[in-house]
Amino acid sequence: MILIADSGSTKTDWRLIDADKNIQQFSCDGISPYFLNEEQIVSLIDNQLQDKFDFKKIEKLFYYGTGCSSPKQVELVKNALQTNFKNAKIEVNHDLLAAARAVCGKQNGMAAILGTGSNTCVFNGNEITHNQFSAGFILGDEGSGAHIGKTFIQNFLRDELPKNILIKFETEYKLSKYDIIEKVYKQPTPNRFLASFAKFVFQNKDDKFLNEMVKDCFVQFFKTTICKYPDYKKMELGFVGSIANYYREIIIEVANSFEVKISKIIPSPIDELTQYHSQH
Repeated sequence: MILIADSGSTKTDWRLIDADKNIQQFSCDGISPYFLNEEQIVSLIDNQLQDKFDFKKIEKLFYYGTGCSSPKQVELVKNALQTNFKNAKIEVNHDLLAAARAVCGKQNGMAAILGTGSNTCVFNGNEITHNQFSAGFILGDEGSGAHIGKTFIQNFLRDELPKNILIKFETEYKLSKYDIIEKVYKQPTPNRFLASFAKFVFQNKDDKFLNEMVKDCFVQFFKTTICKYPDYKKMELGFVGSIANYYREIIIEVANSFEVKISKIIPSPIDELTQYHSQH
């Protein structure tokens, strides 16, 4: 049996393919080597997936994950997976390769992830040839859920939100400024916490202040990543991720202002990856 995984910071999508090409799907929490050690990854998979299928029957595992860009992080994730799936031959790749294969197929183009975090690349149909360093949610990740959430929270902390939005936010979340500081600086996975506010922003995206705020986040995304690739106006750009899917209309508007053509926007690459590995 073949197992395929696509993992972001918030959620991991799994597809199980048996010998008859039957497909089962599962999900669990996100697996990031930046926030979880080897033991925690093993425990997460055991707790959330062990009752779904027999780990011992997995022969091949193709894993695409956030944070798997350096040999050290790849080794950490691979060691954890090997503990869970003892009989499997395991291949660990960056989630950016998953995005590129999903939106570009075998053609050249640009691929972008806009979920909890963000990342981009140029793909030649076989491999990634250029990658603008994303720098993570504190120093970068422009256009991501964490970036949108962080920008919104900054406006809240600085008393810059419109009164109607402030009342809605305080009524729904009941968070003080001190609660937010505690969760960002002292609690685990602050990127997920910040990204959680992107949903509230989306639900109120017709508000002029928030609409302009989101547009500015995507303008920053294009300026700091896409516009730095050679010949970016000559290639099509495809997106994967929840943020890209939710904010597709604004993204297309901003892309047009930079003369960038969008090829496709999909919420997750897992279906395309399933098809890819079924064929190959």
